Parts: sequence; structure tokens; C-alpha cells
Amino acid sequence: MSDPDPTDPSDRLRRLEDRLRAARADLEPAPHQETHYAQANLAWRMVIELVAGLSIGFGIGYGLDRLFGTMPIFLILFIFLGLAAGIRTMLRSAREVERKRLAEAAEEKGEGSG
Repeated sequence: MSDPDPTDPSDRLRRLEDRLRAARADLEPAPHQETHYAQANLAWRMVIELVAGLSIGFGIGYGLDRLFGTMPIFLILFIFLGLAAGIRTMLRSAREVERKRLAEAAEEKGEGSG
């Protein structure tokens, strides 16, 4: 058995790959960071859904008021309808996320007991 030749390209490549694997193992992100980003994305999604509902309601109400010449009536009505639609969409998103979390928890519990 001879010692590895430091100038041998295949030996140098193997050592470099080993060092890269060790460095990548140290760089794995902490799980709390992924959870934090997921929660922030969910919060932004809900804010955008609410603002979109209000904006659409405002646009429709303003357009109808301009069309019929009844300035504040449809504007106020559709702003409240847009608010209700935005809240309803936010609640639907929250239920969807809750269902995913429950499914993941049930899956983990099933794997842990089996």
C-alpha cells in the first residue's frame, strides 16, 4: 500500500468533495427560520387578500356611483361588501393552513407510532 500522492488529481478531488460535504452539513438552516418565513408569508397573504377585497369593492362602488350619479351610496355599500369578502377569504386561508398543520401532525403521529 502506498501513500496517496498529493499531486494526484483524483485524490485531490476526493478530499475536496469530503470538505464540501462537511461544510454543507454545517450550513443547514435552523427549522425555526423556515417556520418564521412561512408565518410571515401567511400574514402577508392575508393582508393582501383583505386589501384586494377592499380595493375591488371601492372600485366597483365608485364606478357605479359615477355611472348612476349617486356618489356615496354604492361606494359605501361596496366597500363594506369588499371588506366582508376580504375577511371571508382570509378566514378560508386560515382554515386551509390549519387543515395542513393538522394533516402534518396526524402524519407525524402515525409515523411515530408505527
